[in-house]
Amino acid sequence: MEADIRHAFKTVRFIGQYKDREDVMLLLGFDTKANPVEILYNEYGKTGVNVFHAMPCQSKFLGMFEGD
Repeated sequence: MEADIRHAFKTVRFIGQYKDREDVMLLLGFDTKANPVEILYNEYGKTGVNVFHAMPCQSKFLGMFEGD
């Protein structure tokens, strides 16, 4: 799963604040098999990232991949 998360960060299609949570970021990208995934994470310091949620992309986010 770690390889899939790292790959998603390299293939970002969307990144932004999750809902009204200033401390949580949503990233949509692709895993190593080109499947869409969603990741929630916190940033800390200049380069620190704490991923606490990673799973196949839910249907409510799939529309954000259109145009690829």
